[in-house]
Amino acid sequence: MKTHFTYLLLLTSFFSTLSAQNLKLMTYNIRLDVASDGENAWANRKEYWASQVSFYEPDIFGIQEALPSQVSDISTLLPKYSYVGIGRDGIGKGESSNIFFKKVRFNVVQQNTFWLSETPDKISKGWDAALNRVCTYALLKDRKTKQTFWVFNTHLDHMGELARTNSIQLILAKIKALNAQKYPVFFMGDFNSEPTEQRIINLKKEMNDSRDISEEKPFGPIGTFNGFRHQEAVTKRIDYIFLSKDNPFKVNKYAVLSDSKDLKYPSDHLPVYVELRF
Repeated sequence: MKTHFTYLLLLTSFFSTLSAQNLKLMTYNIRLDVASDGENAWANRKEYWASQVSFYEPDIFGIQEALPSQVSDISTLLPKYSYVGIGRDGIGKGESSNIFFKKVRFNVVQQNTFWLSETPDKISKGWDAALNRVCTYALLKDRKTKQTFWVFNTHLDHMGELARTNSIQLILAKIKALNAQKYPVFFMGDFNSEPTEQRIINLKKEMNDSRDISEEKPFGPIGTFNGFRHQEAVTKRIDYIFLSKDNPFKVNKYAVLSDSKDLKYPSDHLPVYVELRF
């Protein structure tokens, strides 16, 4: 009996360690809270949005377009997570690109938010952008495995061509400057750019698109922007999760999640979801 009990303990420990070697990531433009969305306003979809995230239970997820009240709602609805990141107009002001992570699994070693502009250390609008834009990053350490890695999350401008191109270059430069220890890097968000655009082609020379390197066939629609149009095919792909070229995490599964309720999406974007193993 004692031998049997010891075996069960070892088996439990093995599967616990194996689970800790896996990582689930998600990027999700949640659509800002605006009354003009009518039946698709945040108040009418936040519960379902949170239940969707809770069901897939990503270890880490990045959001975009979140107003302060939405960040507060998400913290309340998903209490297993902590987050980093501030609004593009300052602390508690404007849309943000927060990074949420399971509080029992990860420690934050370093974190910050910078602006996508010629003056990234202060509130500012860059190049030909229509609005202030930010990138939030975190250096996270897994409490069990001691693995350490970077997560960068952003929302590129929807109007400025130069701003989108230069913002990616700025973020890559920031990654290079910060990552002296050569930790794995994940770069996610709403890039407002499709795969055929030169800035994405160039980015793929520096980092790997998780969809391209998924070991299992990508699941779900190819597009990520639905515009709340449930009856139309989703073909416009502008949301991504990238991995550094030397990343020891391997993409096992990649999906764009098209869940809906009563013919309504939880956001005007579909989330990108990946399962990785170390």
